[in-house]
Amino acid sequence: MTTTSAGPDLLGAVRAGTRVIELGHPLYTGMAGSPNHPGFRMTLERRHGDAIRPDGGSASNEVIVTGGHTGTHVDALAHVSHDGLLHGGVDAAESQRGGKHTVHGAETIPPMVTRGVFLDVAAVHGVDVLEPGYGVTADDLARAAGRAGAEPGEGDVAVVRTGWGRLFGDAQAYVGKETGVPGMTVDAAHWLAERKIVATGTDTTAYEQIPAGAGHRVLPVHRVLLVEHGIHIVEHMACEDAAEAGIGEFLAVFAPLRIVGATGAPVRPLAVVPA
Repeated sequence: MTTTSAGPDLLGAVRAGTRVIELGHPLYTGMAGSPNHPGFRMTLERRHGDAIRPDGGSASNEVIVTGGHTGTHVDALAHVSHDGLLHGGVDAAESQRGGKHTVHGAETIPPMVTRGVFLDVAAVHGVDVLEPGYGVTADDLARAAGRAGAEPGEGDVAVVRTGWGRLFGDAQAYVGKETGVPGMTVDAAHWLAERKIVATGTDTTAYEQIPAGAGHRVLPVHRVLLVEHGIHIVEHMACEDAAEAGIGEFLAVFAPLRIVGATGAPVRPLAVVPA
């Protein structure tokens, strides 16, 4: 999803000075994550000095083990089915034969160099963090768009801030099994889908509203976005720097790893704004 009509203007803007804001968390062993997915592990496989070359040089490397939905990542359309079908009526059981998805795998997630809109719902409510289990409504998104001075449209990325990402360093609090977690309601998902965006993300583990004690038992917003409308979901985003900068409209640069047949892929999302 790349815009090519304004290449020289874009280069001119870069030369004039831009600021790049990270919208993702660093990956580290022990970080918070969904109980439904494998966690992230990294360890050094070779250390400096384990082997020394004749000229005195040495190298170090690592082993990384991770799930596709760990850390900041993008959901592929193969991630969720409903009544046995993926987006577009694809048979989910048939797609996954052979240990990988042959349709809608992570390698099909488009690179997103497009317009982004930052919808700060926590700021709309005048709080740093929305209440646990709060359901973000279509009206909340409309008010956040008014605050940002920009409404998401076709091909855009919509980033929704709840403030919950402030808890990312406390895995138990962030997952919020007992307290619940704020997130999108079904009517908010329809509001976004009506605007024909390509992707949407937020600063929580499941993107959608999780009531206290409910866990990830049902995820209807995933059905609406992934299955019904083919809209990718980005989870575990880091939104605090963007909120502090007061951004509204921005250049979104999201390039997920092209993992063939996977249901999700790590991404390093960036917001590029004038310096």
